[in-house]
Amino acid sequence: MCGTCGCSDGVKATVTNLETGEHSHVHEGHVHEGHPHEGHSHEGHRHEGHAHGHDHSHDHPHSHDHGHSHDHSHDHGEVVRLETAVLAKNDALAARNRAWLAGREVLALNLVSSPGAGKTSLLERTIRELGQRRAISVIEGDQQTLFDAQRIQATGARAVQVNTGTGCHLEADMVMRALRELRPAPGSVVMIENVGNLVCPALFDLGEACKVAILSVTEGEDKPAKYPHMFQASKLMLLNKIDLLPHVDFDVERALAYARQVNPDIEVLQVSAKTGEGLDAWYQWIEAAVAKVPESAFA
Repeated sequence: MCGTCGCSDGVKATVTNLETGEHSHVHEGHVHEGHPHEGHSHEGHRHEGHAHGHDHSHDHPHSHDHGHSHDHSHDHGEVVRLETAVLAKNDALAARNRAWLAGREVLALNLVSSPGAGKTSLLERTIRELGQRRAISVIEGDQQTLFDAQRIQATGARAVQVNTGTGCHLEADMVMRALRELRPAPGSVVMIENVGNLVCPALFDLGEACKVAILSVTEGEDKPAKYPHMFQASKLMLLNKIDLLPHVDFDVERALAYARQVNPDIEVLQVSAKTGEGLDAWYQWIEAAVAKVPESAFA
């Protein structure tokens, strides 16, 4: 469940292994809390809160008259506590993912953006070029369809699709299940293409090394100011589709200024997934991040 917007209440995320065609489910954000290669989901059963998939309601009425009225002013506090609990559980699973990845010296990057910013096209070209010397596998996040995962598979990379239903972001337990399917090779790179959304994914740690925000020149240059949490949470911003700059009204310097206003430490690379401009710098950035992974195993 999304503790922020409730978008995925009661929805099962579906994980599809593109190699085997097998489907599995993550039920309401719950997976057995083991390592990614050990975990399993519990259909209709959760240990937390002792929910067992059956109704504990009573068929006799209760009167709760305590001699005072309830104005439900406590509702907000309950929502805050629920959100805090959801995020805490997610963070605990993310920490396990991070440790599992670090122990295998695998770099995981969480790619975040608005829909249509060019994440999948960027991934396709990255795999075809960088993938010649560095193994890359992909966790593909979408609400529905296998379209993007099939595009990734066509490049020769291993891919797992996570469909979130009405959910607007990936969560750590979904990534845990996907890692279990992928079993990435030591020293490889896992690209996590999150659901297109600049809001909720900023709040959910997946166990990645860092978030990479992708902003397209076909969007407004004020996106970093409008969605500051995402750009604050990201280590790198890729300004994509720069080949279209002669044809769109987009102020690059203003976009960079907004990004650095909300995150003075953010790194920025200007790239074009279509022409390849700037991608060598992106590949060098990835390789430098891979080189730092062994250190994280002992951090």
